[in-house]
Formats: sequence, C-alpha cells, structure tokens
Amino acid sequence: MGFKPRIRAISVAGLVFFAFLGQALAEKIDIVGFGDSLMAGYQLEPGQSFPEKLEAALEAKGHDVSIANAGVSGDTTSGGLGRLDWSVPDGTDLVILELGANDMLRGVSPSITESNLDAMLARLKERGIDVVLAGMLAAPNLGADYAEAFNGLYPRLAGKYDVTFFPFFMEGVATNGQLLLDDGLHPNAEGVDRMVAEALPYVEEAISQLD
Repeated sequence: MGFKPRIRAISVAGLVFFAFLGQALAEKIDIVGFGDSLMAGYQLEPGQSFPEKLEAALEAKGHDVSIANAGVSGDTTSGGLGRLDWSVPDGTDLVILELGANDMLRGVSPSITESNLDAMLARLKERGIDVVLAGMLAAPNLGADYAEAFNGLYPRLAGKYDVTFFPFFMEGVATNGQLLLDDGLHPNAEGVDRMVAEALPYVEEAISQLD
C-alpha cells in the first residue's frame, strides 16, 4: 500500500513526459524544396545546396525543420507538374516552389509556364500544403514583351492562391559573377549563402502562418 502513491506519481510523470515528447515530435516542420538545378545544387559539394543550407539557417534560428531536396537539373514547369505528386509526400507542411527558369531559357511561352505553375499550386492547395512561390525574371535578351509576360506571372499566381511570394530566387546573385559558377548561370557555394539569406525572411513568414 505504501508504494502506490510513488508508483502513481511516476506514472503521471511518465504521461507528462510522453505528452511533451509527442508535442515536440508533432511540431517538426517538413519542407520540400521543389525546383530545378538552382534548387538541386548543380555542381556543388554535399551540404552546399539551397535546401541543406536553408535547413541549417532555420535550425540556427530555433526552427525544428527537415527540408527535402526535390530539385531536378534541367526541369521545366511541365516536368515539375508531371512529378509533383510523387515528389511531395503526404505529411509535407510547406513547399518552396522554384520553377520556370528553364522554360524561360528555352523560350517557352509564358502562358504555358503560368498554366503549369497554376496547376501545381492548385494541387498543393487541395492537399492542404502551404507554399513559398519563388519568382524568376526573364533574361533581357528575350525582349520587353516576353519579360513583361514572364515576370508578371509569378506575383499574379501568388496573389491568386494567397501564398508567400519571394520575388526573385536569384536576388543579389544573378548579376554577380563572384557568386556564380563559370557557366554564369548557377550559384556557387557563396551564391547559395546569399540566396538563403534573401529567402530566409519569406520562409520564416510562411512557417509562422502554418496551422
């Protein structure tokens, strides 16, 4: 009889411990970086890709996150639409959607790019997955008409689906040769650092809005 209160106290303490443990596990945020070579980490060493460095930056600020790298070099919005469902698993909380650069480089009609991104955003919304939409800007040599159509599709879609909008994924990097690989298109490790610094406030904003 004398031992029962102690056993009960231990049992209650155990329940409290597991309750806190379950809460901690439930609070982990699963993010997918879904994009092309800019997301994948083209020609970079392990640990230097955008998803890996963003995960480290978020953890340094106290966020319990896991970021999967679903970047595929050379991918277009058409390719992304085709692989979206199996690349973004159930249970994902947030997707960083970064596609369109290869469409632009290939001269794909902006209306096609917009239609594909629209379909991806609609699918993610149906699945209850929040999005950070990363914008792109057209190369100047494609002309003013193309640039107007291409550049405008990203903020338009962000407004339509009420998602967090990061206006330019390559902000501060695209025109800085010291932050690019020799091809002049892809970021080097220092370039990824700059991209993460630019993206971080937008990703934190999206995290703060998760249900």
